[in-house]
Amino acid sequence: MDNKDFIFGIRSVIEAIEAGKQIDKLLIRKDLHGALAEELLALVRQHRIVAQRVPAERLDRITRKNHQGVVAYISAVTYYRLEQLVPQFYEDGITPFVMVLDGITDVRNFGAIARTADCCGVGAIVIAERGSASVNADAVKTSAGALMTLPVCRERSIAGAVKFLKDNGYQIVAATEKTDELYTSARYDGPVAIVMGAEDTGISTEVMALCDTRVAIPMFGRIGSLNVSVAAGVMMYEVVRQRLQADMAVD
Repeated sequence: MDNKDFIFGIRSVIEAIEAGKQIDKLLIRKDLHGALAEELLALVRQHRIVAQRVPAERLDRITRKNHQGVVAYISAVTYYRLEQLVPQFYEDGITPFVMVLDGITDVRNFGAIARTADCCGVGAIVIAERGSASVNADAVKTSAGALMTLPVCRERSIAGAVKFLKDNGYQIVAATEKTDELYTSARYDGPVAIVMGAEDTGISTEVMALCDTRVAIPMFGRIGSLNVSVAAGVMMYEVVRQRLQADMAVD
């Protein structure tokens, strides 16, 4: 990362948190102790910041300056919570459309999904606090700036986020190769959340169990799967196609 993406030093990080800066990831030396360190850890717990204990050598590789055992990566965007946005979608009178990314860690895939999501009128992208791609400079660049305006909800649990959406009237659609139902056969005209999983592991078992519908994109070549950002684009534009068709039928 570029130096502009992180800060270091216990007091500097404390001041950044207290100033409302969005911390994407916090690295703390394994053996760090003391009153100031405890003050930092209390803020970490209070603000639910993702923190990781690491060896001093890892911090030294990031910066040779006096980091005091703490390096924090600053998020390029402000994260949202689903409970903030879901009521707003209904109040705005729009048919909600959310993308849920379960375990997607590649920042370029994430950025590409965000770019298409913006073009398709997606209301928000949901990611997990841990085990997901960061909204860093690479992701923002790949998104062509979409991540600067498209709300990203960073939730403690993807399963919890999906359950919350279900409880608020969303149809949860899983994109997976483990079904014979084509993606075009599902209906996307109501409130919908499409779940995309990582290319290697797919959607987690816990999240899959919560999905209302499982759909697949047909494959005809020797390669058995699409790049996840391409697959997400196919899914999003099917939502757009069906909703445009429904609007034309009403007119």
